[in-house]
Amino acid sequence: MPEQPSDPLHDLGVRPGPDGGRIRVWSGHAETVELEVFSAEDLDWAVERVRLERDEHGVWEGTAASLVRNARYGLLVDGPSGPEHAFNPAKTLLDPYARGILHAGPRSWRGIALGSLADEGFDWGGVEKPRIGLDHTVVYELHVRGFSRANPAIPAELRGTYAGLAHDASIGHLRDLGVTTVELLPVHAYVTEDRLIRQGKVNAWGYNTLSYFSVHSPYASAAAQSQGPAAVRREFAGMVRRLHEAGIEVILDVVYNHTAEEGRQGPTFSFRGIDNAGYYRHDAHGRYVDTTGCGNSLDFSHPAPIRLVLDSMRYFADELQVDGFRLDLGATLGRDGRNAYTPDHPLLQAMLADPVLGRSKLIAEPWDVGPGGWQTGNFPIGFSEWNDRYRDRVRDFWLGDLRREREHGTAGSGIGRLANRLAGSSNTFAAVRGPLASLNFVTAHDGFTLADLVAYDAKHNLGNGEENRDGTDGNNSYNHGVEGPTRDPEIRAARRRSIRNLLGTLLLSAGVPMLTAGDEVARTQRGNNNAYCHDSELTWLDWSRTDDQRALLATVRRLIRLRAENPALRPVRFGKFGETTPSATQMDWYNADGDTMTIDDWNSPAERTLQYLAASTPEFEAFNRILLVIHANEAETAVVLPEHEGIGHYTLLWDSASEWPDVVGEDAYPGDRVEIAPMSIQLYRAEGDA
Repeated sequence: MPEQPSDPLHDLGVRPGPDGGRIRVWSGHAETVELEVFSAEDLDWAVERVRLERDEHGVWEGTAASLVRNARYGLLVDGPSGPEHAFNPAKTLLDPYARGILHAGPRSWRGIALGSLADEGFDWGGVEKPRIGLDHTVVYELHVRGFSRANPAIPAELRGTYAGLAHDASIGHLRDLGVTTVELLPVHAYVTEDRLIRQGKVNAWGYNTLSYFSVHSPYASAAAQSQGPAAVRREFAGMVRRLHEAGIEVILDVVYNHTAEEGRQGPTFSFRGIDNAGYYRHDAHGRYVDTTGCGNSLDFSHPAPIRLVLDSMRYFADELQVDGFRLDLGATLGRDGRNAYTPDHPLLQAMLADPVLGRSKLIAEPWDVGPGGWQTGNFPIGFSEWNDRYRDRVRDFWLGDLRREREHGTAGSGIGRLANRLAGSSNTFAAVRGPLASLNFVTAHDGFTLADLVAYDAKHNLGNGEENRDGTDGNNSYNHGVEGPTRDPEIRAARRRSIRNLLGTLLLSAGVPMLTAGDEVARTQRGNNNAYCHDSELTWLDWSRTDDQRALLATVRRLIRLRAENPALRPVRFGKFGETTPSATQMDWYNADGDTMTIDDWNSPAERTLQYLAASTPEFEAFNRILLVIHANEAETAVVLPEHEGIGHYTLLWDSASEWPDVVGEDAYPGDRVEIAPMSIQLYRAEGDA
């Protein structure tokens, strides 16, 4: 947030001054707060210790001559005892606003003040944020380390780093694919949980944040790490600049719902020791109220955690120029003093009102594990949301229905339940929000990869060390007859076809599509649907390519390009029947015979073919009309292409029955009977009168 002196929590952290550095720390319950500044050569030697003074708002302030750029410093905080408190005056604590972290051992931490804004400066070379409209956005979720760690086209010393993601080979792949926006798994400084350390494992995903103002130094190159936090920050900023130069946005997956301090018996790094009662949510007996499943939940009914989140987001959006944020377990951020979610929560509303954050992409994971935690469709106007209903419906339609058809002779439901998801999920998102409120996805970092979704009926997570208990059992997957790898050519072909259908549905639906890194080449995790504790070849992208992978990659490129070229696939608003709504899509629905769909057509399990005619109502782009034909049955069929005013012929743009996307047929005409392969999608452009 902009620094507002009228706000009692303004300017928290370290700021430079004529007599050294000034530090401001909030603790509403502390009785004493001391600043320690340590020798650069000996982190056990405090070269200066300053007792801070408290103001009426619980902000402790002081100055120290030695608190300058790159100083190593920490806090000593004491206060009352009691069930809600955890003060320990002998424990050196990390400043929540530290701009860098020095790891002095597995349980010892020191904040590093990077100094003034000028000291933290970076030459952006005039490069600005791409500011890609949501209707043109294709999100690509990736892990900084896993994306480039095994790429032989990148120098070994840069693989798996911020610089590796900024390398020409990485950017070339992203541009060639056609994605517009990368969503990075957490890059805030994080640590591995005690449980995993005891098992000899690591937290590879990063959903265990230590500091909300520091980037994770192990993702920097060894050279940058050796030079300290300022160099790590420069490498991160350089990555953002390089991606922006390529026209690619950067969104951060941020974990503001809980911290790395785990449950009450977990390690104390910062927040618990500074003000346990003020930062964390408790019940009437002083016990943690955990809505995250991670041991603690930040309490956003208090102003300090709200300020912390807003300041962190502004720091990354302003100083490091990131383009947006995906709010992990976002429902926790909207819980009030009663622990109930509300879309009017001050934190969510402040994000939207902020002049920088309000122009950023704001994406919510709209659930947590607390009471009333499932909130898909209930975030405020201005947010997009991970649409789990879309994920579940699309998976069940292409995979669950296929299984039921094979095992029971009927899919069990009609094709109508897919239509709403294709058209933007208007039954989930209010009309005023429109289809771009839906962040559509079929896979994500947690859960099966796309290749595993069509190859495994059950998770195979024994390697996680939890006896296969972790990870969801509700995958809506289908192995097509054999669990795991197989040499059976028919099963392999059916799996590839299902992948193309899932990707085609994702990239041709209204809403904002998100592709998971590696799905474009059918990356597998060998059935592990919760690979959070693996930093290995299991989770790294394999950059070698088989012929099948090259064909799939070409298909994804083609689909993304078709999405960009056809505005009818990208409506901004929901249309209204009988009205022309600007930047919406006029939709007509037909059955296999080319007739308007009836109620029976929508609901009958026997009807597995749908024709979706969509015409744009342009404001800023040329008029466009497409026809999407979906056939979800293992028997070949024929459809009668619909007759509609203004349509003279149809041009086939893509057919999921083809392994390679460049196999298209001749033009067809309204009223023509066209053969449709089993379990396939065809996309046509509908042209004007001949």
